Amino acid sequence: MLMPVYILLSLLLFTPSVQEDAYKAKREQMVEQQLKRRGISDKAVLNAMRSVQRHLFVPPSIAAEAYTDGALPIGYKQTISQPYMVAYMTQVIEPTPAMKVLEIGTGSGYQAAVLAEIVKQVYTIEIIPEHGKMAAARLKQLGYDNVEVKIGDGYAGWEEHAPFDAIVVTAGAESVPPPLFEQLREGGRMVIPVGPVYMTQTLKLIQKKRGKAVTRNLMPVVFVPFTREKQK
Repeated sequence: MLMPVYILLSLLLFTPSVQEDAYKAKREQMVEQQLKRRGISDKAVLNAMRSVQRHLFVPPSIAAEAYTDGALPIGYKQTISQPYMVAYMTQVIEPTPAMKVLEIGTGSGYQAAVLAEIVKQVYTIEIIPEHGKMAAARLKQLGYDNVEVKIGDGYAGWEEHAPFDAIVVTAGAESVPPPLFEQLREGGRMVIPVGPVYMTQTLKLIQKKRGKAVTRNLMPVVFVPFTREKQK
């Protein structure tokens, strides 16, 4: 019987030779050239980007490209976001060690790992089972005990753990899902790309003030679509 794809990939990712951190210099170069030069200044974010071994969150065949300035394919028509975008979205929620954060779109688990380096607890939802299982195994193997992964439709959020201090959505939605805004605490921040599928979207920062949404447009972006349960 053939082993499931996610088990085979997990075995490849966690071999000792891959776990050896041979990419420290590349991470430092990424921080200096891709992040600091573009305005990423939050020390906790920069330290998290230095610490998280991005090459362990991409397929082994493209590990050498992990610290390049761009998104990379991770299978099932999904991507791992550009390092700068991960750092930028993390910075705009203004993370602190006491925060509880919800992420929608776990993917390979990289954004969750970056958040977990800074905040108290990360809850992350992935609709593609193969990605969710791989990410959960990877994060556990790497010691991120403050990350909980759920496989399901992120549109509904994760009500049992609400309210959240911040919400990070890593897929392009045509509009802001109402359940996510409802699960954001008063004063909390949500960063989310909003716009047409497979077209230029707008990265938005949404703050809840007196129960109302205060929205600021940040930059044009292109993210993979926000997938719903019926669309799988």
